[in-house]
Amino acid sequence: MLDNMPRGTICIEDIEMGMVRHLAKVVTDRDIELFAEVSTDRNPVHLDDAYAQDTIFEGRIAHGMLTAGLISAVIGEQLPGHGTVYMGQTLKFLGPVRPGDMVHAEVEVIGIDHAKRRVQLDCRCMVDGKKVLKGEATVLAPSRKFD
Repeated sequence: MLDNMPRGTICIEDIEMGMVRHLAKVVTDRDIELFAEVSTDRNPVHLDDAYAQDTIFEGRIAHGMLTAGLISAVIGEQLPGHGTVYMGQTLKFLGPVRPGDMVHAEVEVIGIDHAKRRVQLDCRCMVDGKKVLKGEATVLAPSRKFD
């Protein structure tokens, strides 16, 4: 994975509006197979070339939640990072991710409630500059007060 910042924690006291963090990852056949195993989602559109060829996608695609998991990785590893608790997430899937695609996952701070330690994040994933996923997340950020 390629990301723009070291992994760790940004405490609520240091989070600012407009902060952005991202990572890039090539989605592999192995990623799709492992996700199918862990999630038990063995829909053939993800695993069977012949089946997937006859779908509207005309080929295999990654699980949408595998792509969304890259957003989770940015949130849990970079912004806010370690100690973050997910409170909610909206997602809209805009296009398929195929084996071999480089996915760029990005989150941006769009709201901060310091008193409640809540952070709202705009979330997006792109392949070749085209948005394939968008949404918003609300998280509980770690605080130095509780360390």
